[in-house]
Amino acid sequence: MASRTVAVASAGGLHARPAKVFVREAARLGVPVRVRLGERSVPAGSMLGVLSLGAVQGTVVTLEAEGAGAEEALDALAALLSRDLDAVPAPGAAETAAGEALDA
Repeated sequence: MASRTVAVASAGGLHARPAKVFVREAARLGVPVRVRLGERSVPAGSMLGVLSLGAVQGTVVTLEAEGAGAEEALDALAALLSRDLDAVPAPGAAETAAGEALDA
């Protein structure tokens, strides 16, 4: 089984918005990945599971997966967690801002 250990970088930890970004990416990758915090392990594609970990900024989690594409999926998800996901623009924000600029 492949694994990656990473500290959660988001200022607010894995609360609703960063968890949503993470869970969507995990689902998009199509590889079953688990997130482990201590003795708890939850599917990376489960919003409720990820939120239930209560991971705050600086919390170290372990991502685990096996099978085809596991290494690439873990690399992508570890890179995502090592960024401040609170700083990621909301989906559609760029389009909204562009539309408002055209209306002005």
